[in-house]
Amino acid sequence: MLNEKKKIIIAMSGGVDSSLAAKLLVDEGHDVLGIFLSFWKDSGSLNIENKCCSAKALMDARSICTQLGIRLYVLDFVQEFKKEIVDNFLSEYSIGNTPNPCVRCNKFVKIGLLIKKAKDLGYNYVATGHYARIKQIEVFKDCRRDINYSLFKGVDQRKDQSYYLYKFNQKELSSLLFPLGSYKKEEVRVMAQNFKLSVAAKKESQEICFVPRDHNDFLKKYLVLKPGEIRTVDEEVVGRHQGLPLYTIGQRKGIEIGGVGPFYVVKKNEKNNVLYVTNDALDLNLFKNELVVKEVNWIDSKVRFLIACEAVIRYGSKGVKCIVKKQDSDCDQYLVKFDDEVRAVTSGQSIVFYNKNEVLGGGVIV
Repeated sequence: MLNEKKKIIIAMSGGVDSSLAAKLLVDEGHDVLGIFLSFWKDSGSLNIENKCCSAKALMDARSICTQLGIRLYVLDFVQEFKKEIVDNFLSEYSIGNTPNPCVRCNKFVKIGLLIKKAKDLGYNYVATGHYARIKQIEVFKDCRRDINYSLFKGVDQRKDQSYYLYKFNQKELSSLLFPLGSYKKEEVRVMAQNFKLSVAAKKESQEICFVPRDHNDFLKKYLVLKPGEIRTVDEEVVGRHQGLPLYTIGQRKGIEIGGVGPFYVVKKNEKNNVLYVTNDALDLNLFKNELVVKEVNWIDSKVRFLIACEAVIRYGSKGVKCIVKKQDSDCDQYLVKFDDEVRAVTSGQSIVFYNKNEVLGGGVIV
């Protein structure tokens, strides 16, 4: 993957992915330093252990680093995580949005902040166990040869994590390495077993790391919730909701309405504190053929004013062909028009734009 020895920091989570990534880099002869990140956790009544930095995760990370013969440092990112991730998470829910904290965490804390810390420690690269790929493409700028960094999906389409990485710019991508991007998860497991890594069979968690399995408990603790009416799209009152932040567009479970169901959340009226639902999974109110996106980041800054591409409106969903057009020259928002209608467009979620397997960029749905 790399031809010369480099100074690389590897983010160690104690899981099989980061452990194998570290092993591959060590075997290539690089100067590798393991970093375990300590994040905020709720130490109050919920007493939630952050899954990304639990005591067991740290123990496993230490075990792997000892096995590989590399050092492991622990960096305290508690305050940064609380401010950039947890506070933002709660703020977004309080105004009716459904945020994606993992996207924000990668950019502003887990990877973005680690890149800055790496420079301070004299390391030029940060590696992680993400399933994504970065390619260097030779281009000509101002009559001189230059390198452009492009982000691509991981080879394993089921594990691909490029959706969570669209916020990075050229400078950041030039400092990032994803050693597992060309492997499938099954291969990673087998390689970890062959290398006799102690975490080879460890299960992985795909939940939000700082909230319980039912994150409504978390929202109920930190937000002031106001109960209100649940109405159908025909304005018939069919029940009471516990607070609008507890519901998201397209949601089916947990609405707690008796009678003929199931019911699906169609929209939230914040002004009147009304939750609108339908018992028709194909209700036209659940579908949109366009949306507006803000906070857009283009990985290649020279993206055209109007582009045709595919968009993914939530992690794991299928890409939909669309046209992306800037609203006007003085506005940072873009209008996205889909070839086919998409279901359950949710404000606050990330929309990511692709050209086949290449990530063009993305933003936050308004």
